[in-house]
Amino acid sequence: MKIAVGADHAGLPLKETVIARIAALAHTPVDLGAHEYDANDDYPDFALAVASEVAQGRADRGVVLCGSGVGASIVANKVRGVRAGVCHDTYSARQGVEHDDMNVLCIGSRIIGSAIADSVIAAFVGATFTGEERHARRLEKVKAIEASGDLSE
Repeated sequence: MKIAVGADHAGLPLKETVIARIAALAHTPVDLGAHEYDANDDYPDFALAVASEVAQGRADRGVVLCGSGVGASIVANKVRGVRAGVCHDTYSARQGVEHDDMNVLCIGSRIIGSAIADSVIAAFVGATFTGEERHARRLEKVKAIEASGDLSE
């Protein structure tokens, strides 16, 4: 599986650990930056790069690292076809894929360290969408909401 990885300055310290773990699990990491520390870089740039790779089918899944994971998740979920979630535990990372077909994992490097990140990455890349009827039904509802645009009116 090809997995796009991106990180802003806050996520940069954890990015190499994540890339190494993906490779150790026999998957192909694609490093979309940042490639050097820049305190003025912005998480939306990296989250968009990763989400775009996934949405356009150039990557099977993606991982975005920022300080909390929250901002990256907000941005990634703006991209049609992306289902991003913030996960700092193995249960959420695995279930997000199995039940919700999550395709982008967002991690806060100020929340978890490398040992937990290793386990979370392993759970994320090792999981597959079950396709179980109730999960498929719910996923179709999510896709319909996305396709319909703004439902706030």
